[in-house]
Amino acid sequence: MGTSAALKPEFSNSISFEELRGKSIKDARPHFRSGAYTGHTAGIGPGMLQGNVAILPEALALDFARFCQRNPQPCPLIGMSDTGNPMMHTLGDDIDIRTDVPRYRIYEHGQLVDEVANITELWRDDYVAFALGCSFTFEDALMSEGINLRHIEENKTVSMFITNIETERAGPFEGGTVVSMRPLSVSDAVRASAICARFPHAHGAPVHVGDPAEIGITDISTPDFGDPTVFKDGEVPVFWACGVTPQNAIRSARPAICITHAPGSMLVTDVPAWATDSKQHKNTTTREIL
Repeated sequence: MGTSAALKPEFSNSISFEELRGKSIKDARPHFRSGAYTGHTAGIGPGMLQGNVAILPEALALDFARFCQRNPQPCPLIGMSDTGNPMMHTLGDDIDIRTDVPRYRIYEHGQLVDEVANITELWRDDYVAFALGCSFTFEDALMSEGINLRHIEENKTVSMFITNIETERAGPFEGGTVVSMRPLSVSDAVRASAICARFPHAHGAPVHVGDPAEIGITDISTPDFGDPTVFKDGEVPVFWACGVTPQNAIRSARPAICITHAPGSMLVTDVPAWATDSKQHKNTTTREIL
């Protein structure tokens, strides 16, 4: 069920990724909010914490919060709304979860039924929104250390795979961990592991390096989400726990309704990425993390 970077016909961007790449989130967010841009957010809002999104009825919120607590590497909880309130106050002064993600997925009884650029008309008074840390946060740190990331260079959505690494169940939520994959040289893989370990709120260090079959991936050229990746000589696949894991758990839980981000299209917050960097967090406030 691969998801290509190509947008559905109704998603015709009036501003390109190339125009937004490297822009501050203050400059980019109005284009998300207006629906002018509905693509991926890798490389947009550099230096800011990005988050995966899951929105559920309040009746399921406690079980989902437990699922995140029991599975902190794929589901690092960085923010949670009040019931019925779409404003994510702990992640910024004016972040509206109904409009500020470039693209959303709508699930009914565990089945994907639609993708939309705005969920204002779908919002309900019993909804609770969750934001979970995203690997796009540590990508800035990798690139600043001279590690090239091909999916950003090629304007593609990172490859993601469902694995045989089982999550810890909470209520109806369970299933295999989803991982994101980036091809790196062996030396860069070693450096990336050390760098990413500093970001526990953005999935931390890789969960696996090397043979995909060891974590249940049968065909590295056919991701379950995102775009295929071409390997160069001397590169190995490096896998990180991924915030699409909740979408896999939601398919198993089969709630009557659930809204998530579309893979690659994240909530870009106003929280500096350094606030989750264990190497530089001495002056971080509680507000900047949750």
